[in-house]
Amino acid sequence: MNQFTNGSNMAAQRSLLRALGWSENEMKKPIVGIISAQSEIIPGHTHLHEIARAVADGVLAEGGKPVIVPSIGVCDGIAMGHEGMRYSLPSREIIADSAEILAKAHAFDACVFVGNCDKIIPGMLLGAIRVNVPSVFISGGPMLAGRKDGEKLSLSSMFEAVGAYTSGKIDESELHRFECTACPSCGSCSGMFTANSMNCLLEALGMALPGNGTLPAVYSARLALAKRSGEAVMNLLSKNIRPRDILTPDALKNAERVDMAIGASSNSVLHLLAVARELGFTEKQISVDTMNEISAQTPNLCRLAPAGEHYIEELHEAGGISAVIRTLIDANLFDGSALTVAGVSQNELTAGAKVKDSEIIRPVSNPYSVYGGLAILKGNLAKEGAVVKKSAVDPKMYRHTGPARVFDSEEEAMSAISSNKIKAGDVVVIRYEGPKGGPGMREMLSPTSSIVGAGLGDTVALVTDGRFSGATRGAAIGHVCPEAAAGGVIGIVKEGDSIEIDIEKGEINLRVPEAEIAARLKTFVPKEKPASGYLKRYRTLVSSASEGAIFK
Repeated sequence: MNQFTNGSNMAAQRSLLRALGWSENEMKKPIVGIISAQSEIIPGHTHLHEIARAVADGVLAEGGKPVIVPSIGVCDGIAMGHEGMRYSLPSREIIADSAEILAKAHAFDACVFVGNCDKIIPGMLLGAIRVNVPSVFISGGPMLAGRKDGEKLSLSSMFEAVGAYTSGKIDESELHRFECTACPSCGSCSGMFTANSMNCLLEALGMALPGNGTLPAVYSARLALAKRSGEAVMNLLSKNIRPRDILTPDALKNAERVDMAIGASSNSVLHLLAVARELGFTEKQISVDTMNEISAQTPNLCRLAPAGEHYIEELHEAGGISAVIRTLIDANLFDGSALTVAGVSQNELTAGAKVKDSEIIRPVSNPYSVYGGLAILKGNLAKEGAVVKKSAVDPKMYRHTGPARVFDSEEEAMSAISSNKIKAGDVVVIRYEGPKGGPGMREMLSPTSSIVGAGLGDTVALVTDGRFSGATRGAAIGHVCPEAAAGGVIGIVKEGDSIEIDIEKGEINLRVPEAEIAARLKTFVPKEKPASGYLKRYRTLVSSASEGAIFK
């Protein structure tokens, strides 16, 4: 029984529920908050009212009282390339705070989180950990792949088409054809980008039912999954199973295993670290170093766009994340005893899962790569680490040494790229785009896509203290820590300095004598970009990306 619907001392509170039209019977039921990020500006969220309503139907069927409440959200694709992107990662903290506030202020007995894209899902996950009432996640699902002239497309194809147009490889008419076909339906963008990565990892964490990450948004089965999610949260409530019971260190390591196996977005590192810190796990339990260890032990079984030619809908048809988990369990690479929101272990939940296409989900004996899809690089340029989506890098760029082309913002870099000033062999350095330096740690799909679109993807590397979209491919190395604004070595790189990258060895170094680096650091005064409002507060509170860019 909810704490404000029982007893004579709560009569005033019940009078407000009567103002909502609640009946006596409804007041006796557990209150389940359905926190939905529906909006009309995000393609992945425009249909979430239907998902939330289906969840409510599931809750009602099992004797609960559902209440749908809102959450904000930012569409990273729409925010890309302008000032709006500074607000994307910072929105994660607002989403976490608002979920905590809504659930605690209204004393929800349980929660179902309905989101889909980028920072919304990890923000909701942080909020669920804080509230720690029985909780289930259900996403809106991925959009279908676009199609043009028999070729499948995604949002990354669209950004690369812009780069091809800028460099004169296609004309405006062809660019318009890409624009009209790349994103054909509602849902999160169709490749293994950040939104789909996090929705897949929710299954690996045990916080969502099978199909959450891969069942297309436009399929009616998505509504049935939402109803089962509403039913599942009532089961968790009856068993008093809470997020902190499910989200153990082993569960996070399970997620990291799947992360490496499916070649998820580099942003997943940022969010899994934030989840680990919210749970109070130490660096010995979960850190960038443990992620690298797991990457070294876990084969890359899937190559989805942008790393390959397959899309999320095809992963679903091939068996989905359950088939990936089953493959890893059978290879002793995943803890099958981990608990899930289905109220059973991963081993029980995936017992019947099968791989239906061994090219989309390869066997451990024949992986795309013997190591995981992500890699952590360290060296004098990134003493606390940097992240690269190794599975999306041309093998020719695993080792690369070149002259630094230094820019203090994404705009400066884009100006040089679009005017064909970047040449084969260069290492583009974009700094002051980290959590503090941006502020906001902008996602930079435009520079990487423009480089690939210009035909330089296999000859030019990009290094930044900012971050990249999950749609990024190429030798794009982000999250360089410490960032320039925090006094990191990336802040004292000079035009023409030699930078050496060895993704195989996990190293990134500025090839300048250590004495020279020390001398430059001694006189280095980081720049501080103008900031106001929330971004000014965010800059003051946010920690390093190596800690998940959490608030201190």
